[in-house]
Amino acid sequence: MSTPQRTSIVVGVGSEQGLGAALARRFAAEGHKVIVAGRSEAKLSQVVRTIVESGGRAEAFRADTTIESDIIALFDFAEASGDVLDLVVFNAGNNVRHDFRTMPAELFEQTWRVATLGGFLVGREAARRLTPRGQGTIIFTGATASLRGKPPFTAFASAKAGLRSLAQSMAREFGPQGIHVGHVVIDGGIDGEKLNSAVPQLKIERGADGMLNIDAIADAYWHLHTQHRSAWTHELDLRPFKESF
Repeated sequence: MSTPQRTSIVVGVGSEQGLGAALARRFAAEGHKVIVAGRSEAKLSQVVRTIVESGGRAEAFRADTTIESDIIALFDFAEASGDVLDLVVFNAGNNVRHDFRTMPAELFEQTWRVATLGGFLVGREAARRLTPRGQGTIIFTGATASLRGKPPFTAFASAKAGLRSLAQSMAREFGPQGIHVGHVVIDGGIDGEKLNSAVPQLKIERGADGMLNIDAIADAYWHLHTQHRSAWTHELDLRPFKESF
């Protein structure tokens, strides 16, 4: 009989040059089987292919983080093989700019659904599956907007603040039950495909290491997961050395 393998779930995986993919690669390099979840089958398949070609184990699962049945099915899929679920990361987000006076209610609600409701659904299922074992890690990806709201990011700031409060509440409830709940504030621009495609000049303006390297961020997430339970970090803020705060 084969020994059950430790498994990670990363929700919010897109481009290979994005944070979700970097997290999946990092966890796979540590020997975890990784379930990568997101909305684009093509992007998920590419991330899985890269991990497998490097000698790791990974599987793709297409899911919309705002749909309850999708998230339940994702966790059922992760556990179906009999491997041990050990680490869950919620990395979904949808930063949008919009003048508050003309913002459609639908846009505000959809931003909340992705960043906050999605975090609740993933966090709830993770807590349900990890608590019986009395160990495991749940990490939520936050942003500068988790701490303070600025125009024209009203919808995103309110959603990320809600996610932060969710993470704080979960940490207080499930920490004593052996579950490490962390919240990572990404305080700066991420050097990945999304920002580099949208604002290509930003990387030049910021200069060397002026944006957060995706693999360096992934190292920090893994560090959270490996902390001794007598000295857990709940909130970790990451920013480039040039970033003012």
